Amino acid sequence: MSSIYAAGTGSDLGNWFRSSGLEIVLLIVGAMLFSRAVTYVRDRITRKIDAGFRSSDALVRTEAAKHRHALAQVVTWVVLSLVYFLVALEVLKRLGFQISGLVAPAAVLGAALGFGAQRIVQDLLAGFFLITERQYGYGDVVRISVTGSAAEAEGTVEDVTLRITTLRSADGEVITVPNGQIVKVTNLSKDWARAAIDVPVPASADINRVNEILHDVGAKAFADRKLKSLLLDEPTVMGVEDLTVDQMNIKMVARTLPGKQFEVGRELRVRVAAALRREGLSETESA
Repeated sequence: MSSIYAAGTGSDLGNWFRSSGLEIVLLIVGAMLFSRAVTYVRDRITRKIDAGFRSSDALVRTEAAKHRHALAQVVTWVVLSLVYFLVALEVLKRLGFQISGLVAPAAVLGAALGFGAQRIVQDLLAGFFLITERQYGYGDVVRISVTGSAAEAEGTVEDVTLRITTLRSADGEVITVPNGQIVKVTNLSKDWARAAIDVPVPASADINRVNEILHDVGAKAFADRKLKSLLLDEPTVMGVEDLTVDQMNIKMVARTLPGKQFEVGRELRVRVAAALRREGLSETESA
């Protein structure tokens, strides 16, 4: 009798493996293959965007390219999350769980988790508006104020999802910021940027001569092949911004490509310092 029961049990188990068990394996394998396919398509799209960026004359991504790059990542994340959820439901069905019977417990569990998941929902909603409003995208240089933190997060955007934003700081550190905790975003690389330097000179200096020197520095910088590719127009001298008994500050500004204001500012400071030194103002350094 026991042998008959064992044979029947073995037969039932074998039938289950050939039907539901095989379907579960196929579902899991299919989900993995689909994940690889979606990731492959996303990587091809982002590589195409980056290739177009590298082959163009611009040294930084256009706003549309940055938005498409971020959107590709977000869409991939949403699609894969939905697929994994649906596959999990199908696997539970084939394991004998009644999905309809889980509705009531799921509602109770959902209500309980809802209070604890408010921040996650807040992150998702904030991420949705960040993407749709194009506040920043992949490759942007941003400064982010975070709730509960006095220090601002600053760096280049490396990844944007509905839940988090990942930055790479100038020191190479990876900063992860939940979107729901973002209070203010300063985009340092949207459309164009401005490099501004203060040039302190003695109050007794000939202001007209100093302006001539700075105009000459700006003209030569704009004529330089390396700097001209970063500048949108010739640097200009704004005039005296501050005046004290023994010193006055003259401001010089330059419109640059997005994210290139720091590089241009450093180069202009070197050129201004050298020009002033040649004119006998070696004690003065650009700010």
